[in-house]
This record gives sequence, structure tokens and C-alpha cells, in this order.
Amino acid sequence: MKLGKLKEIEIRTVWAHEQYDFSKWLSEEENIKELGDVLNLSLTDIETEKFVGSYRCDIVCKDELTGKTVLIENQLEATNHEHLGKTITYASGLDASVVVWVVASAREEHASAIEWLNKHTTSDVDFFLLEVHAYKIGDSAPAPMFKVIEQPNDFAKTVRAYANSGELNDSQIKRLEFWNKLNDALDQKGKPFNKHKATTDHWYTVAVGSSQCYISIDLVNKEHKIRVGLWVTDNKEMFDMFYSHREEIEKVFGESLEWDRLDNKKASIFSASIPGLDFNKQDNYSELIDMTIEKVVKLREAIKPFLS
Repeated sequence: MKLGKLKEIEIRTVWAHEQYDFSKWLSEEENIKELGDVLNLSLTDIETEKFVGSYRCDIVCKDELTGKTVLIENQLEATNHEHLGKTITYASGLDASVVVWVVASAREEHASAIEWLNKHTTSDVDFFLLEVHAYKIGDSAPAPMFKVIEQPNDFAKTVRAYANSGELNDSQIKRLEFWNKLNDALDQKGKPFNKHKATTDHWYTVAVGSSQCYISIDLVNKEHKIRVGLWVTDNKEMFDMFYSHREEIEKVFGESLEWDRLDNKKASIFSASIPGLDFNKQDNYSELIDMTIEKVVKLREAIKPFLS
């Protein structure tokens, strides 16, 4: 077998202009999704060249699951103090919760600055520094690649925030540990769905491409089970539509689901449970996490035809 040689090419030969070429390319659906996969976010509501006072930032969007504002500032050259200052200014003006600085080359002092910001800000604000590169094999079309230079240490940041407030109890610590093990497993499996920050919450949400519903993984330790279900937030008609396709959904999912319209509440859910969860006996975590990931993937696949 003859193999090609991967060759990095000059960024400016792919995107000659930062604003009109790169920002425009990045804001397109398939490309912003690729960036979102790197950041473990589901990016929606894309706006380009949004004014912040008398200045314009490159891209502003939202994380579908949390609704947090995400600022993306592009710089197709080596990092400098001016762009670092602009990025922080824009983030302040937009009250952004996630700040993403995409550059051609990250200088060590600016990587250290982003690391410092992640260490010394609250868990409500996250800073990312990414390099964008382009490669070719022979005469192939250029292929972009994002390289993470700095990102938040979610576990350390969350633990520090709770420790400072004195509110971290045993159950919260156990949830943090479980979600971090889940995130590690997702990395090992090539991220079959986007991971997100581990928290002390008993739930972990997964985007499905609609603002009307989402998949939730719930740790129900009192009942020694994990629940994987689709929550329809405030749309009984959507739940009824899913229920009308119950047989098709359950066939793809591979087992029966528990359907609960919750008529006295806004939300509705259909779900499956995995028995065996016990925070004090963690020797089966690997098996439980594998089963959880498999059910999330199957559930997302089962509902996909009915979301278009």
C-alpha cells in the first residue's frame, strides 16, 4: 500500500482574509459544528460581526444545552497583547460565559495568560485557546484541524468553587467522580456524543439538535439506577408525536421504554433504566458507563427521523 505524506500548508493560502474568509467559513453549519465538537459544545444561533460598543467581534453564538453565550475571536497570525485585550473586552461587553480565541500560532506568554484566567476565574467562565492548522496529502484539498492549546480544568475549577463555599457534600463529590469517568470514557470511544463540564448535579444533558428536547442521563442513587431518557421541555404535542411512533422508536432503541406524559407538568419524558448504581461500590462503573453511552447513542438514533 502506498501512503501519502501529510504536509502542513500556510494558513493564509487557505483563508486569505481573517474576516471575509476565515470567519465566514467558520460560521457555516458544518464548520461551527466541528469546532463545537472540539469544545464539547453544541453551538447554535450564530451571529457574525456583532457590535460591542463601537467595535465588532467575530462570532457570537449560544451553547444549545446551557444557553450560555459563546464568544469566538479569530486571529490568523501569532497571538498578541492587542487581541488578548480585545477578546476580554468583547467577553465583558457580551457577558460571555465561554471565550474562544482561535489563532494561527499561540505564543507561550499568551497561553500562560489563558491558563491563569482559567485558574483564577469562577466556574461560570471558561477560556479556550486554539490553533487552527491546514494540511494536504499530495494534491488533495486543504483539511483544517483545530489544536487545543489551553482549556479549563473543569474538575479542579468546580471542586475549588464548591470547596470555597463549603457546600460540597459526599453525594456531590461522588457525582463529580462519576461524570468525570463518563467524560474519560467518551474520549476513549472517540466522543460518540459531545461531553461537557462535569458538575455536582445528578443529571448530564446531551443535545439532540432541537431546542424543544434533550437527552438526560440521571443518577438515581437512592434507587440504585441510572436513567437515560428524552425530556420534551414544554411541548405536549411533540411528546404525543413521539408516542405515536412508539413501536418504531423502541425497535431502533432495542427495548421497551417507559413513557410518561406528566400531564400536571410542562415537561414530558420517555426513558430506560440501568440497574446497579451504588456510589459506595464503584467496581461496576466501567460496565455501567459503557451501557449508558450505548443507550444514549441508540436513543438519539431512534428519535432522529422524527426531529426533521
